[in-house]
Amino acid sequence: MTPTNPLREHGFRLLEDELKFLMEAFANVLRRLGEPDLAKKLPWAGKCEGIGDAPDRALGQAYSIAFQMLNIVEERAAAQVRRLREKERGPEAEKGLWPDNLKQMQELGLSQEELIGVLRDVLVEPVLTAHPTEAKRETVRELHLEIYSLMNRHENPSYTPREQLRLQGHLETRLENLWRTGEIHVTRPTIDAELQNALHYLREVFPEALSRAHIHLREAWISAGYEAAVVDELPPLLRFGTWIGGDRDGHPFVTAEVTARSLKSLRKNALRIQRRSLERLAVQSPLSSLFQKTPQVLEDLIERLTSGLQAESTLDLTYILERNKEEPWRAAIYLMRAKVVLAMEKPESPAAYKEAPQLDADLVAYAESLEAVGAGGLVKELIVPFRRQLKAFGFHSAILDVRQNSAFHEKALDQLLRAAGLMDDRPLSEWPLEEKRALLCREFLSPRPFLAPGMSAGPEADTVLACYRVIADHLHTYGSAGLGALIVSMTKNVEDLLTVYLLAREAGLTEWTPEGLRCPLPVTPLFETMDDLEAGPGIVEAFLKHPVTRRSLHPENPTLQIMVGYSDSNKDCGILASQWALHRAQTQLSATCQSHGVKAVFFHGRGGTVGRGAGPTHWFMEALPQGSLGGWLRMTEQGETIAQKYAHLGSAVYNIELLMASAASATARHRHSKSAPAAIHAIMDGLAESSMLTYRSLLHAPDFMKFYRSATPIDALEHARIGSRPSRRTGQATLDDLRAIPWVFSWTQSRFYLPGWFGAGSALVSLRESSTSNFEALRGYLKESAFLRYVLTNIESSLVSANGELMSLYASLVPDIAVRDSFLGTILTEFARTREVLEDLFQGTFAERRPRLAYTLEIREEPLRVLHHQQVSLLREWRACLAAGENEGAEAMLPDLLVSINALASGLRTTG
Repeated sequence: MTPTNPLREHGFRLLEDELKFLMEAFANVLRRLGEPDLAKKLPWAGKCEGIGDAPDRALGQAYSIAFQMLNIVEERAAAQVRRLREKERGPEAEKGLWPDNLKQMQELGLSQEELIGVLRDVLVEPVLTAHPTEAKRETVRELHLEIYSLMNRHENPSYTPREQLRLQGHLETRLENLWRTGEIHVTRPTIDAELQNALHYLREVFPEALSRAHIHLREAWISAGYEAAVVDELPPLLRFGTWIGGDRDGHPFVTAEVTARSLKSLRKNALRIQRRSLERLAVQSPLSSLFQKTPQVLEDLIERLTSGLQAESTLDLTYILERNKEEPWRAAIYLMRAKVVLAMEKPESPAAYKEAPQLDADLVAYAESLEAVGAGGLVKELIVPFRRQLKAFGFHSAILDVRQNSAFHEKALDQLLRAAGLMDDRPLSEWPLEEKRALLCREFLSPRPFLAPGMSAGPEADTVLACYRVIADHLHTYGSAGLGALIVSMTKNVEDLLTVYLLAREAGLTEWTPEGLRCPLPVTPLFETMDDLEAGPGIVEAFLKHPVTRRSLHPENPTLQIMVGYSDSNKDCGILASQWALHRAQTQLSATCQSHGVKAVFFHGRGGTVGRGAGPTHWFMEALPQGSLGGWLRMTEQGETIAQKYAHLGSAVYNIELLMASAASATARHRHSKSAPAAIHAIMDGLAESSMLTYRSLLHAPDFMKFYRSATPIDALEHARIGSRPSRRTGQATLDDLRAIPWVFSWTQSRFYLPGWFGAGSALVSLRESSTSNFEALRGYLKESAFLRYVLTNIESSLVSANGELMSLYASLVPDIAVRDSFLGTILTEFARTREVLEDLFQGTFAERRPRLAYTLEIREEPLRVLHHQQVSLLREWRACLAAGENEGAEAMLPDLLVSINALASGLRTTG
């Protein structure tokens, strides 16, 4: 019997009360709009049973909105419980935040100086991607924000009944707008639209969230008994990156022009942030020269700013100076603002700021002027957070990476060599690696390009060079602050990385030093498959030995960024083998870098589901291999997870603090504690191998694709307009060509959740049957190993989200009975086996150990079942139309299918 937890029970009651309130409001809207029968069928307010399987677009839309309201209520309930927990048990009770992590760092025996040394090295970089996993339209997200805000006001007990009634009217209007707004994308969103969504977060949410998370660090630091001044001097512990407009791996719409627009938009967005910050600072700095003498440093700053702006005829400097004649501090701020506005509107003007350090230098002088008149409190309150925000967002908002596939680079180089007359009849892909490397190394000795200006070598070469020339132009104009890495996906050998240097040379993106060629941007390998992860240390060893790489590393703080892919490794070998391969690879890659005096910086390509590397942030940090984290790490934030974590300021602050605090604690452990015992490694090697064999035996069995394409809605998902990126890399209907995101999305919609658990059960049962002692050792190691606990807990989360009854329902769509029975039988057997062995390993049921997740799954199940049954009917009818050649009829059904997909995505809180 699980002991009662008053706080948790309070959260459940709060959730149920708010959900009831919202569903009654929604029912009022439906009744007013002439839908009384639909109002009776709303979940958690009406009756879900007996609705039937016949497709019903209105019901799908209503249930989708109902699930959206549930998601909002769950976020609010979680925030309320966190507040109550802190009130009752103190700030350290909330796991993963600053008080908890500072306590853990103190328990390592670290002094204040050692703690500050750790914090100075911490840099967490969430990288916003535009993978096609966000099913909601921007309009819908805006309505969600308004509803969230109205619910916050609704809970205020000081409101009168009349005010509460007015609020309910506002709420019902928003719900009506949701009902009338089509949730699905009529056309695929453009890359520019995806970028605008990211820019919204970068401008409207993240600056304030970062500031508050640093305030929480300061408060926890003081509470721990340390001096506040030292923590005020810390740089930002978090900054952002993005792939939107830079990731062209299998994305034909990301052209050089798109990359140029993205860089320009990111810069303009950042300048808007800085302009807004200066305007806020001006309001907060009304110091008068009548009450304090204007210090010389301020007079000098104003004179310098005025002198620099005089050449700009469009500015009325007299107005700024005369209007603020008795408020010189405010005058200085408005002069800085003028230089920022020029950077936005006339970047070529010599009076405009070119780089963020120029504004920072002026802020330093401004801070000195405040200190000179004894206003040090204003410096701490206003200037310190402003400068930290400026360092985080600069004049670039987020760092833009460029990613391309190694095979694409190889084609580009082949075309360049042919155009230069350096190729025989053999394609470059058929050259021995030694011969290819020899050619590359010869070319590195010369600065001359292959092509004459304006000459074309071929489509791949033109595409790569055009992109690199955009990057080179930006670098020469604005510096490197907003430019990230050149990422090579599917890195299979060192030649894949060296090829990038040669392509960069051709585009003018390299520099010629007295020692030879160097590249100012990091070239980053992306190891994705099991084979590539195993080969990774050898590839990195050869790469770091190469003279061009050595010259390209930062001389004072040499780092090598290495990206590891969770999605494709899982698709390749299954969850258990993938996670263990990633864990081992990071350990070996860290050691390889260390042997060359280089710090490994890991870039974790995590998706939004367990099958693509997701899991609670602080658990993920705890599970990183010992010694692999030196303070700086990057991770992708993909699709709907961005909205789930950061849509509301409270959630954004919480999740950013989790990232920063957990990274700091993990860095301290990696630096100041011993490695975990390796006794479990042999057991894990065996489990990984066994689970991979089981997983691959399913995927490689004859007729697997026939089963998969019928038993999941993958064909419907390929028509969904939820992202600019195609679902396939080359358009072939093969497993290899299918991207990991629609792969996971399709298994999720059909409630198999197969990528998150399949293969693990067979491996664990085999271990239990072959060696009881090793199985018991594994159970004991669960308490000691954060990695093992993280992986198995995530597998269990996928398992309990799956549903055997619904798997059978979707499998009924497979027309070949023999194929259906064979694969469904295999999957259900493994499903039962995995559930049983995990309960044995954890010594208890899931519901007993994780009641909160069990509750949220249970409350969703009845309405989800309605939607699943209707989706299966839709798929059956739609496919029948296609098979009969009734294309117009099939096309007419697509909106119903897309509503169904979105409704289920809302209910399951995940896509791919």
